[in-house]
Amino acid sequence: MMRCQALLGTFVEISIDQDDSQAVNKAFGVVKEIQDLMGFHYPLSELSQINRWAHQVPLKIHPWTAQVLRIAQEVHKQSNGLFNCGIGHRLVSAGLLPRHIDLSKYQLGGIVDVHFLDSELITSSKPLCLDLGGIAKGFAVDKAVESLIADGIASGCVNAGGDLRVFGQPPRSIQIRNPNLPSQLIDIGSLQNGAIATSGLYFNNRDQQQSHIINPFAQDESEAHIHLSGSYSILANECVYADALTKVLALTSALDHPCLNHFSAKAIRITA
Repeated sequence: MMRCQALLGTFVEISIDQDDSQAVNKAFGVVKEIQDLMGFHYPLSELSQINRWAHQVPLKIHPWTAQVLRIAQEVHKQSNGLFNCGIGHRLVSAGLLPRHIDLSKYQLGGIVDVHFLDSELITSSKPLCLDLGGIAKGFAVDKAVESLIADGIASGCVNAGGDLRVFGQPPRSIQIRNPNLPSQLIDIGSLQNGAIATSGLYFNNRDQQQSHIINPFAQDESEAHIHLSGSYSILANECVYADALTKVLALTSALDHPCLNHFSAKAIRITA
C-alpha cells in the first residue's frame, strides 16, 4: 500500500509491501511530531524556542531534537564547518524563511555554540538562528522507517521530497530529477536497505527564488547563496546523514571529500 501526506514543506510518501494502515498512520504521526518540534516556520516549535531563549536560559528539549543537534555538531566538525545550521538569519533575509524574532542587533552564533548541560538540557553561548531544514527531514525519514519496522513491516520505502530510505526486500529502483528538465527522471540503479538524498535548485529559476544552499563562510550576503548548476546526491546508511552531507557536496563538488568517507557515504553528481 502507498499513502502520501503534505508534511515537512513537501510531500511525504510511505510505501509498504503489506496492507497495514495503522502502521502507516503511526509513521506519518512520527514525521508530524518531528515537523512540530523542529519546524522553523512554527513560532511555537521547540526550534523556535531554542532560537529565542537558549542564549538566556537552559532549555529542556525533546530527545529527538537533542539527537539532531548532536548529529549536526558531528557533521559540522567533520566537514570543517561547511555544514552549519546557524544560517537561518540568511534565509530569513532572503525571504526563504519567516521572521519570527528580530535578531538583527545580535552577533549570532552557530551550531558549535550549542552546549549540552546533560543529555536533553541545552544552552547557547551566543544568540542563535538555527535552521534544521537541512537535516531534520532526513531524520524524520529515518524515524518513520524505525516506526514501520517496530510495527512489523518487513519492507518499504519512505520518501520526503527526495530524501528517501528503503528497507527490506527487494531492492527498489531509484530516479533523480534531470537538473535541466526537472519533469524528467534519470534512472541511477537500485537501492536496498539504505538512503539517498539530493540537493538541487530545480525550480528556483522558475520561482525566481534565491538559493537555499548557503556558504557559511561568505561575508557578503550576495555571495552567500550558492547557485547550483546540477544536482548533488548522497548515498548513506541513514537518511539524516545523506540529507546533511548533500550540502557539503554541493558547496565543494568534491566527490571524495573526507567527510563523506567518515560517514561511509557515497556521492553522485549530475551536471547540468
